[in-house]
Amino acid sequence: MTEGKGFCDLGFAKIDTDRKKRKGFAEVIYCPGKDPQHLKQIAKKIADSKEDLLLTKLDKNIFSFLKKTIPALKYNPLAKIGYLNRPKILSKGLVLVVSAGTADIPVAEEAAQTLQVMGNRVERLYDVGVAGVHRLMRNVDKIRKAQVIVVVAGMEGALASLVSGLVKVPVVAVPTSCGYGASFSGLAALLTMLNGCSPGVSVVNIDNGFGAGYFASLINKNPR
Repeated sequence: MTEGKGFCDLGFAKIDTDRKKRKGFAEVIYCPGKDPQHLKQIAKKIADSKEDLLLTKLDKNIFSFLKKTIPALKYNPLAKIGYLNRPKILSKGLVLVVSAGTADIPVAEEAAQTLQVMGNRVERLYDVGVAGVHRLMRNVDKIRKAQVIVVVAGMEGALASLVSGLVKVPVVAVPTSCGYGASFSGLAALLTMLNGCSPGVSVVNIDNGFGAGYFASLINKNPR
């Protein structure tokens, strides 16, 4: 193992030790496809450096394996996120995470948990999709208190544009793979969000709750 020049070389992986200086948060570990032993070494190195630790798309069995080495590691089973975060002062701005349906909650939770580990004040508003739009409209006051909003929706993905039309703050839209055949595993929702008519919406990839949470955190922590 060698260190220096902004990264730690484990041989099979090069951990970006300068990530926090550039982005405000240490390197995040995407878990699928990685050997469990490799994951253990990477996670332990980050944890030992006293940085916050965030592992995305983490299988529960792999979490149990890692916890033997990192006893303080926590797990959100809905979000499939493993995390170890140090005490911190929460942001002044509020981030609201909104889901269209209950089937979208796992992706919404990935966004919410990412935001929380990164030190944001987070509130959740779930199951308020356009099929029962009155559920959303009864929460307009809550929506308008947020500094930035993450909207998670599958099917046709219309909720992001609707929410954006009600507020003056940025909206981060997350299409999910929830839906029947012609939803094409989230492609329909992705295209709807990209083609939405309400300005002020950015769109991340299908099921990328982590990416949405990370981006929303950058907005919330660095207001202009």
